[in-house]
Amino acid sequence: MLEKTFFLLCLSSALGNELCTPDASDGYKVRLSISTALGEEAYPWNSNEMFLFRASLAFAMRNHIAGQIFDVSNIVVCDETPRVSFWFVVTSPLNTSELVKKGNVEEAVRKSRNRINNAFLLSDNTLEFVGIPPTLAAPVNPDTAPWLIVFGVVMGIVGAGIIAVLVLSVVQKKRKKSGKTEDEDTEVEIRPKNIENGAAGAYNLSFTDDEPITQM
Repeated sequence: MLEKTFFLLCLSSALGNELCTPDASDGYKVRLSISTALGEEAYPWNSNEMFLFRASLAFAMRNHIAGQIFDVSNIVVCDETPRVSFWFVVTSPLNTSELVKKGNVEEAVRKSRNRINNAFLLSDNTLEFVGIPPTLAAPVNPDTAPWLIVFGVVMGIVGAGIIAVLVLSVVQKKRKKSGKTEDEDTEVEIRPKNIENGAAGAYNLSFTDDEPITQM
């Protein structure tokens, strides 16, 4: 029984290696820039990291295609280079000699791209699936519509302008009123003085009872 199981594993691995070749029609090339992303905290790429990558892809395939149990053995890797680049293909759980179509693999990667990036502490720019554009974050929809915000700002400016005009007109009216009052008070003060000065300085002879004294 063990010999049969070992034989099947070797056979599936051999079939997978034949299916996975550079520039495969249903394959993708992956490039990782670990040193660029993490600098001094960069980790070495080894067989354990490759196992994690294959497990992450198997998770992505399970998450995308319901009812099919993808395993690490369904993620076949080839043409690995020291600068951390390689090709991979995905075999069907129902038939290991058959590759999953490229469109399904692409959609699975897109759907779980953030989970794959986080597993390696990388981003779309430092963990690159060649041929699969980086996933763009969904635009944030504000609670208030943009046109309503602009309308509120414009109305606020108009309202502030109206208030400023009203305040300015009231201030000008008060200034004019206070100016007229001061002028009236000045005229009232001047008139009595003129009357007093005229009474004190002028002497009308027509109203006196004294007869003029004529000299002989």
